[in-house]
Amino acid sequence: MNASSMEENNAQAAATGEKPKANKKARVAPKSAHVTTKTTRSGKKASATKKTPKGAKKASSVRDGSKTGKVVDLLKRPDGATLKELMKATGWQAHSVRGFLSGTISKKMGLTVTSTKGEGGERIYSFKA
Repeated sequence: MNASSMEENNAQAAATGEKPKANKKARVAPKSAHVTTKTTRSGKKASATKKTPKGAKKASSVRDGSKTGKVVDLLKRPDGATLKELMKATGWQAHSVRGFLSGTISKKMGLTVTSTKGEGGERIYSFKA
């Protein structure tokens, strides 16, 4: 194409109200579908995480000054501890303290917690002797 033929194309496009055509083709690769390629998988499967057996963690392995340590110390007392005392020591709500006693102390640490009603009707928690 020479300069005169380009001018004619532009003039025709202007007369018909169309935009003039680009002189060069775009330098872009043709679009293709977004499909991933097949990859081979290794024959190994993920192994399950190893859990510590029940009773592996004992009260002696609790850090001093931690909330767990405070709860264990209160429960070791001969008269045990009330729910209010445990709540005050940890700053937790009642349902959180009861869940901690059930889940962490009883199940994870393997310690037996007894619950008895006191004289005033208040529940007292302690370790089973």
